Amino acid sequence: MNQLNNSVKEIILNQEQIDILTAHAQNSHPNESCAMLLGTHDDQQWNVKEVFLTNNMEQSETNFTISPEELLHGHQLAEKKQLELVGVFHSHPNSSAIPSNTDEKFMKVNPVPWIIHSVINNDIAAFVLDTSMEEISINIKERHFYQ
Repeated sequence: MNQLNNSVKEIILNQEQIDILTAHAQNSHPNESCAMLLGTHDDQQWNVKEVFLTNNMEQSETNFTISPEELLHGHQLAEKKQLELVGVFHSHPNSSAIPSNTDEKFMKVNPVPWIIHSVINNDIAAFVLDTSMEEISINIKERHFYQ
């Protein structure tokens, strides 16, 4: 499946999923929004099949927390659909789409791609943290084909 692109890390979403995430960010403004991204992955590629929108318990412009109940529900949904957590989405209402120090801290315990949407700049970027922070490609497909 990943024969032509075996050295570039990427997360794959469709345009509808991007639209859902950016609308969630705009609707949550001025606070950070957050979501769980469920799907499948291999070493270099994360394929988002389902977006699970969550509430920011903190109602904060600079931090987000997903409630334990929503985390459990998200993981149960993934298990039911034979998927797994393949990404974390959140917005930066008033800053760029780059990980903050707080994001980096939590990326260490959630080692999946993090997609960040900058509301003020209206852009989106994805990052993984291995030994260092690395920006990865967001591959937006027009249509999504499920297994």
